[in-house]
Amino acid sequence: MIELIRPTVGLVQPRRTSAADFPAGAVLHGYGLPADHDEFLSATTDPGVVRFFEDAERGVGLPDGWVPCTTYWIVDGTAPDVVLGSIALRHHIGTDFLREHGGHIGFGVRPSARGTGVASAALRAALPRARALSLDRVLLTCDEDNEASRRTIESCGGVFERMADTRRRYWIAT
Repeated sequence: MIELIRPTVGLVQPRRTSAADFPAGAVLHGYGLPADHDEFLSATTDPGVVRFFEDAERGVGLPDGWVPCTTYWIVDGTAPDVVLGSIALRHHIGTDFLREHGGHIGFGVRPSARGTGVASAALRAALPRARALSLDRVLLTCDEDNEASRRTIESCGGVFERMADTRRRYWIAT
């Protein structure tokens, strides 16, 4: 059973392993980290990584253009020490970029766990958490050519709104 867990010191190393599953230089969409994910995770102490996510949730010390965001690491309850991916739940979309291209929720699943229903189960689990933030509906976007994300969003109730450049925009009621 898929579970969403807030980052903990005990899961930082499994999260690093999850990131290592991606090809070198890949952008880890939905992982809720600064641009250079690998450098951040290798250079920051385990408690520092957790503190980064706690601060991001409270809106403390955010990089320019970021909004308060709760990050959840995706685990399977039968193997809770393996991080399968991540969900970033933004508390609001208060920047032009997020309103047009980013949305409330970003998600990413490590390559070895793709195609197994992990993303859909995690997105479904994130919707009540968005509702708890008083979000009646959430915006999700995906690249036009990202068929897997499109199917995930649509399977969770995503209603296509329009294209924004090369990004598909969807709304999901929480």
